[in-house]
Amino acid sequence: MIDATFATPCNLRPLHYGIDLVVHSATKYLGGHNDLLAGVVVGKPGIISALRDAQGMLGGICDPHSAYLLIRGLKTLALRVERHNQNGLAVAHFLREHPRISQVHYPGLPSHPDYAIASEQMRGFGGVVAFEVEGDLQTTSRFIDLLRLPYIAPSLGGVESLVEQPAIISYYELSSEERLAVGIRDNLVRYSCGIEDTVDIITDLEQALNRL
Repeated sequence: MIDATFATPCNLRPLHYGIDLVVHSATKYLGGHNDLLAGVVVGKPGIISALRDAQGMLGGICDPHSAYLLIRGLKTLALRVERHNQNGLAVAHFLREHPRISQVHYPGLPSHPDYAIASEQMRGFGGVVAFEVEGDLQTTSRFIDLLRLPYIAPSLGGVESLVEQPAIISYYELSSEERLAVGIRDNLVRYSCGIEDTVDIITDLEQALNRL
């Protein structure tokens, strides 16, 4: 655990809006290389001190090697976040114009219902883009299989691009009707942009969509 004086580059600073505690999955953007498991709690020193005391009794600490990897990742956080933001926004704009895409979910697009508040509070919109392919479950699966650049995985925030079809990975245990009830359509794709060249990511998406 670290206190609020530990400043890192980020797209949103909840503490500036009066939030008492912020919980980070350090496994994602903070570590940045998909090679550690860790978590971080930030807040005012008084609250963090109490949490540290509780942690001392309950256990559950980061091992030394993971701590080292996390410190290593933080050294490049600012550079990586800038590229994640750049790639995410570029991919969202590209997908919005493609005829094989029916919907793009990304707060950096004016069409997103939360665009106004996101633009006010955030300095960047991140690298995760969700979108819906024109077609059914099988068509969407075929699109993912046609991609050449990203790994198929449900994580995010690493240097490599990752892609998943939530209907058959994150929500596989639910029926189509149950998934739809919580807003997960069979044709939904979640793409976590890495720090690869923007043109390479878009070119790969384009070739996969054009081959459907």
